[in-house]
Amino acid sequence: MDIVTNDGDARRALQAELARFHCRVHQSDDPPLFTREPRPTMRSVHWRWRDLAPLLDRLGREVDLGAGGPRRTLRLQNPGLAEGTTHTFWCSIQVILPGEVATCHRHSASALRFIMKGNGAWTTVDGEHYAMNEGDLVLTPAGSWHDHVHRGSEPMVWLDVLDISLMRLLQATFFEPYAHDVQPVDRVPDRSWRQHGSGLMAPPRAAPGPYANPLLAYPQASAQAALDAAAGLPPDPHDDVVLAYRNPATGGPPMTTMGQQLQRIRAGFQGRRRRHTGSKVYYVLRGRGVSTVGDERYDWEAGDFFAVAPWAWHAHQGLEDALLFQVNDQPALQALGYYREELE
Repeated sequence: MDIVTNDGDARRALQAELARFHCRVHQSDDPPLFTREPRPTMRSVHWRWRDLAPLLDRLGREVDLGAGGPRRTLRLQNPGLAEGTTHTFWCSIQVILPGEVATCHRHSASALRFIMKGNGAWTTVDGEHYAMNEGDLVLTPAGSWHDHVHRGSEPMVWLDVLDISLMRLLQATFFEPYAHDVQPVDRVPDRSWRQHGSGLMAPPRAAPGPYANPLLAYPQASAQAALDAAAGLPPDPHDDVVLAYRNPATGGPPMTTMGQQLQRIRAGFQGRRRRHTGSKVYYVLRGRGVSTVGDERYDWEAGDFFAVAPWAWHAHQGLEDALLFQVNDQPALQALGYYREELE
């Protein structure tokens, strides 16, 4: 056997032969499979409401939502990715006008709606029927039939978040349109809320539902009351006043792939830095503040969005009393055993 004196030449010579058998050997110029720390392609981004508002106005005026048409949404596109807002989920801002129907379908992606502006729309999810009013969080579990009808008098805007990127990475994409524009509503249209909405009590012998979380709607009034009560506790050194939405049946996150939090940052608060695996997106409901993310500074105000990339140091400062809604992929990372966090 000849002794190979140049390993690189040998590897390159092998490559063509190995390719015939759908195999390969590592080459010296291949990117590393392992790095000392995460090197995300996703970037941290700040979207300003003053830029988004005129775009949404144009969307409402110029994009038609026909009876069988798609949703009317403005996607928050991450410049470091080919698609999506983060590497695991998509955030889009949906505009729906009075009298319009976002027609019924179902898909394998899990979805949530957080109502940004307006009142008067209703969503039906597998026969359960809930109002969609400003500040409400409404869930659409993977595989559930869902449609939205706007019965109010003014345009509505809400945030749609779907774990599309993760679903596509796992190659688990399914989509099915319903036979009609809307689905029938159950005789008891808010069954899950009546059974589990208190968050404190539930029927002792309630039959398990089709989804991990029996609750589909988290009204703004309940979430705000809980946050107000938490404001009397010592502040979190990183987030001031923060609560996570919970699955009342398990105490865990409402969805298996995405977590949601409501956070109050009071004027004068100066948070410590933190970083973690996984990504998150903030929506500012009210107030003003500053977040430093890596080497960037985001001066945010009501209506703004900003995304935090994995393993980026970040910290928050309150300039005036502020309220933020957050979506993250922490449940997916924790379930897979890949979640890691460092606190300053």
